[in-house]
Amino acid sequence: MTPAPRRRLLLVHAHPDDETLATGGTVARYAAEQDTSVTLVTCTLGEQGEVIPQDLALLAPGKADQLGGYRIGELARACTALGVRDHRFLGGAGRWRDSGMALAGHGVRAATPEHLHPRAFARPEAFDEQVDTLVAVLEEVRPQVVVTYAADGGYGHPDHVRAHEITVAALRRVPARLYFTVIGRGALDAGRAALAAVPGLPFRLPGPDELPSVPDAAITVRVDVTAQRAARIAAMRAHATQIALWESGDAIALAMSNLVAQPLLDVEEYVAADGAGDPLAADLFAGGDHG
Repeated sequence: MTPAPRRRLLLVHAHPDDETLATGGTVARYAAEQDTSVTLVTCTLGEQGEVIPQDLALLAPGKADQLGGYRIGELARACTALGVRDHRFLGGAGRWRDSGMALAGHGVRAATPEHLHPRAFARPEAFDEQVDTLVAVLEEVRPQVVVTYAADGGYGHPDHVRAHEITVAALRRVPARLYFTVIGRGALDAGRAALAAVPGLPFRLPGPDELPSVPDAAITVRVDVTAQRAARIAAMRAHATQIALWESGDAIALAMSNLVAQPLLDVEEYVAADGAGDPLAADLFAGGDHG
């Protein structure tokens, strides 16, 4: 019998592509380590996403409404690129539907739509079942470290907020060390300035405070993902309905359907949910019991 990996990481993400955008380098780094397992839990199929390529526009929810099924394939290819071998849809593929989002009137901030689909992930009455379903996964995997979003979901999307809420609730029953994926202001500002200096950028540069970030002093773990750049780019290209990429030499920009440029940063940053830990660590497993 093959012994269980000594270190076990579990990530809870709302939609296909979130695992790549927020934590792709971290996933690829740990998935490549022999004594570390990575489990990815995706909560919806991302049915309400906007489609970037015009030749796939009919997949959109207001048309053929086939985007969720298509994104299953995109996510599978991204997982292959990142080295993920244990992926699960929470409750099974399609159990809960992407809730969609409303624009909150400032930058890329999102809010809950006025009307939710009957199977929407963010519906209040679905909460307890979602927690129970995630608890079952946690009891099976027994991760020492869990990653999801901060309380605001990073930018307010109701599915990100719900992923945070059910993860926090589930970990009260199956404890593990919890980290929130964030972007530090210093890294983001440096990346934005670097893009501004590169000619030919096909996307609109974001305003100084348009993209979500947190103060650098809040960062608990900063993971260097420079070596995982190729895997991250391959995973982003797998999510072609959602992510546009542009490369010019060493400069790389990505954009969602709003075509607002985001720099591809060589660090991925995290905040410990309990505020504990070293002032700044380079490893999500630093200082913990990994038995």
